[in-house]
Formats: sequence, C-alpha cells, structure tokens
Amino acid sequence: MPRQVGNLRGRRTSLVALGGLTLMLLLCPVTTAEQFQAIPTTQCPAPDNPDPLLGPRTRMPGRWIGRGAVKPDLPIVVMAGHADSQAMASAGTPGFAVDKQRQPPMDPRMRDELYWNLQVQKAVVRLGRAERLNISAYTPPALTILNDDDPRTNWSQAKKRSARGDYILEIHFDAYRPSGFGSGLIPAINRPLNAVDESLAQAFGRFPRLFRGGLGGPRRGIGILEIAMLEPPLENKLRNPNTRSQTLDCIGERVVNALVQGIS
Repeated sequence: MPRQVGNLRGRRTSLVALGGLTLMLLLCPVTTAEQFQAIPTTQCPAPDNPDPLLGPRTRMPGRWIGRGAVKPDLPIVVMAGHADSQAMASAGTPGFAVDKQRQPPMDPRMRDELYWNLQVQKAVVRLGRAERLNISAYTPPALTILNDDDPRTNWSQAKKRSARGDYILEIHFDAYRPSGFGSGLIPAINRPLNAVDESLAQAFGRFPRLFRGGLGGPRRGIGILEIAMLEPPLENKLRNPNTRSQTLDCIGERVVNALVQGIS
C-alpha cells in the first residue's frame, strides 16, 4: 500500500511537471535553425565620412542637388558595371588583392570588380523587393559585347528604359588608392535630378555631375554608384567567407534604404 501511494504521488508529480512544460512550450515559441540564422549578428554601421564600412567618400565632391519628386511605384533597374566588357580595356578594376597581393581572382572569367558588382546587385534587388520597391535587375547575356550599341548592353538597355521613365542604377567599385576617388553617385545627365539621386548622394557621397566631362553611362540615363574603393579593409571583409554575407547585406541595406528614402 505505501508503495502504491508513493507511485500515485510520483505519477501526479510527473503529470504536473509535464503540464507545466507543455504550457511553457505553448507560451514560448520555438526558435528554428532558420529563424536563428536570420537574426543579424552585428548591426550595420551608419553612413559617415570617412565611412566605417565603405571608407572615404569621393575627393571630388559635386555641388548638385536632386529636387524632383518621383512616383511611389518608380521602376528601378539595377545593373552591374562592366558586365558586358570583360575582354576590353573597360573591364573594371581587378582590386587591391589581385593586383597588389597576387591573390587569385574570385572568378577567373571576370575582374573582381564585376564579381562584387554582381553580388551587390543581387543583394540590392533582393532587399529592395522585401521593401516592396518596384525593382528589378538587368544583366547582359554575355560578359563581352564589343559593340556599345548592341541592344543587349547595359548602355543600350539603359537608354531605352530611361527614356520611358525607369530609374537606372549601375553598381560599381572604384579603383584602389591612389587611383580611386572613393564612394559616391555620378548621376545621370540626360534628365533632371530627382529625390532618389539626392538620397543616394547623402548616403554615399556625390561626384560632379559632369565627372570627366560626362561619362557614357550617365549620358544614357545611368546613375553610377561607386560603392567604395576596392581595397582593404572592405575588400578583406568581402573576400572572407565568414564576413562576406553580412558585408554584402550591409551594402545592400545602405542602397535600399536610400532608395526608399528618395521615393518617400
């Protein structure tokens, strides 16, 4: 009899404990592996000059101001600079790591600038869609297109899309020092400057509108966004697999926040 009572009490205690555990599980949501991975490990640094993430802004600051209002559903097309000129003189910078440290390129088919241009392009479009921007990407079907007027090039696509009112943003990384100038927007020169131009300039810096006399891309409606000079410490963070995703997301977040602010 005492053994039976003891067993009954033990079962009651177990049931109470089990009930308490069940209640805790109901009240406290379980964090899955995917949810845990989605939690950012670090905060992205705020824009500054010099910038803790991107380094110095352009040393040739522009004096322009973008004032024009844009539609809330402004179509934004993101391109990767040099995506169609890899076997040409305008292939983009190889970066400090390849040029000075003799490290292998990230992809032997292309300069490192294009490799990172493409990665940032993907991040900007992905994060922009999450913010419900009317944003898309255009990437030429070949890495080298010799004829600038070929309808598949960035320039040709930009000229056509800009004429119908799309906002064209082309991602670039500048050369490393002393050749590079730093981060900043070289705005389009075929249209009035607008609030999106201004917002990007406030987040990254602004080049003169007629930089080098007026570049071919801006003449066709492209806003060239120089993310940063492709050199350490940013280049190291991009090349390091442990910091790459976070760094690309922080760059993409900076771009998307500026786009959202400009449209708002």
